[in-house]
Amino acid sequence: MSKRTLPPTASIAEAGEGARLVAPSASRNVDAIGALLEHVAPPTGKALEIASGTGQHVAAFAPRIPGLLWQPTDVEDERLASIDAYAKGIKTILPARRLDATRPGWAAEYSDLSLVTLANLLHLISGPEATVLIEEAAKTLGPQGRLVLYGPFMRNGKLTSEGDIRFHNSLSTQDPEIGYKNDQEIIAIIEGTGLSMIDIVEMPANNLALIAERHIA
Repeated sequence: MSKRTLPPTASIAEAGEGARLVAPSASRNVDAIGALLEHVAPPTGKALEIASGTGQHVAAFAPRIPGLLWQPTDVEDERLASIDAYAKGIKTILPARRLDATRPGWAAEYSDLSLVTLANLLHLISGPEATVLIEEAAKTLGPQGRLVLYGPFMRNGKLTSEGDIRFHNSLSTQDPEIGYKNDQEIIAIIEGTGLSMIDIVEMPANNLALIAERHIA
């Protein structure tokens, strides 16, 4: 993933206790995403979290779905350390691994996953990078494995709130390759990998969760 200059409203993390970082956005959405995963995630198997960020999410998700063994990932050293700090003492979270999920071929490092989850990244990467990420993630899933993508999206090519318009414009002004993705285009990419969409869930703050599954052949 190419290093991008993001506006100050994107990917904010503040210093917390010890190595822990605190992302205000993660603090706001962790309960809603956790409740969703409790409902839609497979109850057992291996789970990969792409772009785990501070680690707040995986540390909250793992106790809610104790049958999953979680592999958190990120690209930044500071965030990898924060993830491990949050995960300390939680036996179902593996040590954080470095992963650039926009790199072609990374799926070869993972196989037969029950769940791949990603929150709040697609709008911070380019369209081609998002395509690679989804295509590689799909390859890692075993039969009935599920992909859960959460974040802000255009709806049928349109921004649907004043806040979304401002945020998208701040992103695209800073870097014309990034910004909100069209939900229908992302769904088409998902389905093009052979996964089947099983639900689209409206989430708080005008976000969406896109949920897809690899059916048994």
